[in-house]
Amino acid sequence: MGKLKHKRILIIGSSGAGKSTLSTKLAKRWQLPLVHLDALFWNAGWVPTPKPEFREKIQGKLEEDEWIIDGNFDSTLELRAKYADLIIFLDFPRFLCTYRVLKRAWMHRGTTRPDMAPGCEEKIDIAFAKWVWCFPNDARPGIVVVLREVKADICILRSPKEVKGFLESLTNVK
Repeated sequence: MGKLKHKRILIIGSSGAGKSTLSTKLAKRWQLPLVHLDALFWNAGWVPTPKPEFREKIQGKLEEDEWIIDGNFDSTLELRAKYADLIIFLDFPRFLCTYRVLKRAWMHRGTTRPDMAPGCEEKIDIAFAKWVWCFPNDARPGIVVVLREVKADICILRSPKEVKGFLESLTNVK
């Protein structure tokens, strides 16, 4: 058995791309601590953490030796990317992400998902649906710019089939 090359893994992509699902699988397989940014940012009742406090929370996590962090939050992407040694970008089509967000909202209606903060029951509104739909035009270009400038290894996966292949190619070493 070898030693795990990456110990600080950042998983990014649109809502509905499967960031939390992939990060949970990787954390279990590689026995790395898992941080869901949504759980750090949102408080019960969907109350946001003030941005300075949120950045402070993220900074504390980033300074730890090992982690997998999943989530968007464009305002902190550059900061998180500087600490990562592997960035996985789930660059999925808008139709798939939108479908998955709608499916997730239906499946988890009235409950709080495991990757969310307690007291944040699943919901969807027009603004969020629009954000998911517009992600390829609005958020993706900024992600691409950040990825061009980082020193981390980068893995871009464009479909569930590619994610499956990626997972099948991994070793279970730490």
